[in-house]
Amino acid sequence: MRSTRRESSPPLKRIRRRRGADTGIYEARTRDIVVRVSPVYQPEDSAPEEGLWIWGYTVEIENHGVETVQLVSRYWTITDGMNRATEVEGSGVVGEQPELRPREAFRYVSNCPLPTSSGTMTGHFQMMTEAGEVFEAEIPEFSLHLPGAARRVN
Repeated sequence: MRSTRRESSPPLKRIRRRRGADTGIYEARTRDIVVRVSPVYQPEDSAPEEGLWIWGYTVEIENHGVETVQLVSRYWTITDGMNRATEVEGSGVVGEQPELRPREAFRYVSNCPLPTSSGTMTGHFQMMTEAGEVFEAEIPEFSLHLPGAARRVN
C-alpha cells in the first residue's frame, strides 16, 4: 500500500475522467471534498480456481474548500456478486489520518479480496474541520467487474 501527499512529493497527477459511462473512474463531492476512485483487477494476486479475486483501487481525496480538514475514519460496504455485504470500518486510511489544507490532495492505494468475480464498494470518510465540526465525505459506489465484462452496479 502506498500513499502520496502533494506537499512532500511532486504534484499529483489527477486521475483523469474519460468521457462515457464505462470509464472506470468514479467521483463524489461532499461539501468541498472530492473523492475519486479508480479500481483495477489484479490477476497476478487472484486465484479464481480457489474462489479469490483481488481488486486494487486508488483513492484520491481533494480539498477544494477554504478550511483545513482531517480524515478521521473510514467506513466501507463491500458487496460481492451474490449480493452478500461486508462492512469495514476503522481509523484513518493505510495507517494515516491525513490533514488536507485548502487545495491539497491525498492519494492512497489499497486492495479488496472478493469471493466472487464481481461486486461493488461504497462508503464514506469521516472528516473533521479545524473547528471540530465532523461530517461524512461520500465515497462513490464503484463497480468491481472483470476486464471485458459489462460494468454495472450490482
